[in-house]
Amino acid sequence: MDSGFSHIDEDGNAVMVDVSGKEDTVRKAIAKGVVKVSAETMRLLTRNALPKGDALNTAKIAGILAAKETHRLIPLCHPLPLSYVDVRFNVVEEKNEIEVEAESRTTGRTGVEMEALIAVQVAAATIYDMCKAVQKDIVISDCRLVYKEGGKSGVFSTE
Repeated sequence: MDSGFSHIDEDGNAVMVDVSGKEDTVRKAIAKGVVKVSAETMRLLTRNALPKGDALNTAKIAGILAAKETHRLIPLCHPLPLSYVDVRFNVVEEKNEIEVEAESRTTGRTGVEMEALIAVQVAAATIYDMCKAVQKDIVISDCRLVYKEGGKSGVFSTE
């Protein structure tokens, strides 16, 4: 009896999807999220004057490391040989927001959406950690996949 779920076998047990029959293709994913801070926190961040140091460079490294470790965090996620990961920030001072964008790429048999999503979330959490000494009510929101390409399902884009 087929459960109809890709990660559950006929006995109801969790399983990793077998991708051995798939062809290697170039895969790319981009995810985004937003970190909302106060005007004072934004002022300190943009002047590199936060008590813990440079929040954005620290968050960039954290996001890249997180993408590389995604398979350790998400059950049944395949470990991937990532060919590229980047985390970028758009600081929107007039809105007191930091837009976080992560891109991941590989050539393989499964997609890199989870790696991009985890990179955004960990980078955003790192910004929170770097800013929490001056503000506790920082809001992390709108984490979402905005682009993917490669594989059987082709291109997905929200922009």
